[in-house]
Amino acid sequence: MAKKKKKAPDKLQIWIDARKKYRLSHAQVQMARELGLNPRKFGGIANYKQEPWKEPLPQFIERLYLKRFGKTAPDRVISIEEHLAEDQKKKLEKRARKQAEASTASDQPSGERFSDAAD
Repeated sequence: MAKKKKKAPDKLQIWIDARKKYRLSHAQVQMARELGLNPRKFGGIANYKQEPWKEPLPQFIERLYLKRFGKTAPDRVISIEEHLAEDQKKKLEKRARKQAEASTASDQPSGERFSDAAD
């Protein structure tokens, strides 16, 4: 049997879909997330063909980011997929650390663990 590829959480899947639908770069998606934009509302913002006074969505995000943060792009650009991989790695490391702590605590005799309380 083939191993199923893990799907991104709904919260992040929306951003992946928006990146594909509106042809945004990873940097533009990260900028929009940092700005707190709602990807469900991009349809109204990206309506520059019917409403020519509007900026195209990528330029709109970049302009807002420059205005708010004073820089043209984030210092470190991370795609949603890389972000998920880093989170998964952190969870596994934390789980392994907790298991190691639990195993070392169970290896000690019960008298040694609570030696301060007995005094």
